[in-house]
Amino acid sequence: MRFTRINFSNWRNFRKVEIKLQKRAFIVGPNAAGKSNLLDAFRFLQDIASVGGGLQQAVNKRDGVSKIRCLAARRAPQVILEIDIGANDSENPDWTYRLEIVQDRASKPVVEKEIVERFGEVILSRPDKEDESDPERLRQTHLEQVNANKQFREISEFLNTVRYLHIVPQLVREPDRSTGKVNDPYGGDFLERLARTPKSTLESRLNKIRTALRVAVPQLKDLELVRDNRGTPHIQGLYEHWRPNAGWQTEDQFSDGTLRLLGLLWSVLEGTGPLLLEEPELSLHPELIRHVPQMFARLSRKRGRQVFISTHSGDLLQDSGIDANEVLLLLPSYDGTRVITAQDDDQIVALLENGDLSIADAVLPRTSPSNASQIALFGD
Repeated sequence: MRFTRINFSNWRNFRKVEIKLQKRAFIVGPNAAGKSNLLDAFRFLQDIASVGGGLQQAVNKRDGVSKIRCLAARRAPQVILEIDIGANDSENPDWTYRLEIVQDRASKPVVEKEIVERFGEVILSRPDKEDESDPERLRQTHLEQVNANKQFREISEFLNTVRYLHIVPQLVREPDRSTGKVNDPYGGDFLERLARTPKSTLESRLNKIRTALRVAVPQLKDLELVRDNRGTPHIQGLYEHWRPNAGWQTEDQFSDGTLRLLGLLWSVLEGTGPLLLEEPELSLHPELIRHVPQMFARLSRKRGRQVFISTHSGDLLQDSGIDANEVLLLLPSYDGTRVITAQDDDQIVALLENGDLSIADAVLPRTSPSNASQIALFGD
């Protein structure tokens, strides 16, 4: 299963987004165009569906409806999120889920509409008679309620497979900063997450990660998870050294690039659902970045896993296997950010048809600040 279409209105930077999705999506655009906010729409739906989550918590994490509602929305009060979910090789969706929310006079989120379709047939439409007799019910979605989502629990289960991990190396080195957090998307509990993994699964994943890290970090010979005297987990690597066993280092000595790559590789192996990645190129060598799209293409073929990647990297987009339909181009304007595929841009298509340019060469100039050279004058 994967996302096959999104239809968002008044979400963050976007007044209106409707676009079909492929198994991979490379999200590109200028700074502050909304790349992170586009990914956050999927995280928002996951937060609603997750155990211990729900609509109120998902909105509160984002500081209220007014913070997620598009500033360009003007008089339209609704925030609308609609997704199609289907089989990897199917053109028609198995499921359509639509959620419309507004805020009440107390600035709390309220469900204005919640609609579920199965193969085009409506199986849930809210508000219903029970909602009308008890409006407090509209403070929760049926998606988040086990006793209410039996007919479409497959949607909830699918949303719970969405994974997002954007390692902040300093949080991994100093996990006390994230004490009490579970599944922290920025890696505060990353080592605890590894430690909670069943032993056989952990060792299997670490074996694969060791092999990959030896390519990226030639001096690295071994990698293992250990606990200190207090029971706190640590990842340690053995680096080549002239003295036997003298090269062991723990995560507080790892480079940013090593920790980011470790997190990236782990997220690839963890789970089977859609994977959301923000700028995986950070701190990594360009030669490694050039091969990341191929890794995700293999992941898609072998495990049917969908991947969304936001990026500014020309190295990452140099891969000749990236199709123009896989590139989502964010175009900011005074009326909110538009989203199109590179295939829908005539100028990009014309450049690609010449055969001399890569996706990076054709797309990235569209995302560059028009007066970027002026930054060199800073301080004059």
